[in-house]
Amino acid sequence: MMSTIQNLLKELTEESAVTRKMLERTPAGQLDWQPHEKSMSIRKLAGHIAELPGWVSMTLKTNGLNFADQAYQAPVWNSNSELLEIFEKSLAEAVASLETAKEEDLLPTWTLKNGEQVLMSKTKGEVIRHSMSQIVHHRAQLGVYLRLLDIPVPGSYGPSADDPNF
Repeated sequence: MMSTIQNLLKELTEESAVTRKMLERTPAGQLDWQPHEKSMSIRKLAGHIAELPGWVSMTLKTNGLNFADQAYQAPVWNSNSELLEIFEKSLAEAVASLETAKEEDLLPTWTLKNGEQVLMSKTKGEVIRHSMSQIVHHRAQLGVYLRLLDIPVPGSYGPSADDPNF
C-alpha cells in the first residue's frame, strides 16, 4: 500500500506531464490576451500555473502565508522556454520536498491569511492536495484560452478533439 506522500508524488508526476503539454502550447506572441476583462491574461495565467507546484515545498517548509506581509510577485517570462523553466524549477522543488518529507510532516496546520483574515486553514497534506487541484483548475482555464485562440488543445486524461491519438 502506498503512503500519502507516495500518492502525492505519483499524482504530481502524472499531472505535470499534462501541465507541461499545455504550457508548451501557450502562445508567447499573445501574452496580454485575455478572453474577458475580468479574466487573467495568458501571461498571468500560464505563469501562475508554472509556479503552483512551488506551493508544495512552501507548504512543507512554512506554517502559513500572509498576503499582507508579502507583496505577490508574478513570475516574469517572455518565451515558452522561460515559462517552462519556471515550471520545471517549481516542480523539481516540489518533488524534492515530497521525497524528503515524512508522513507526519503532512499533519500540522497551515494557514493562509490576508492580514487578520483567515482565508484557509488546513493540514499541510490538505494544502498540498488543494494546490494540485489549483493546478488542474487553472490548466483547464488555459485549455479554454487555447481553444478560443484556435490553438490545438492537448489531451489531458484521454484524447481531445485536437489530439485524438493521445
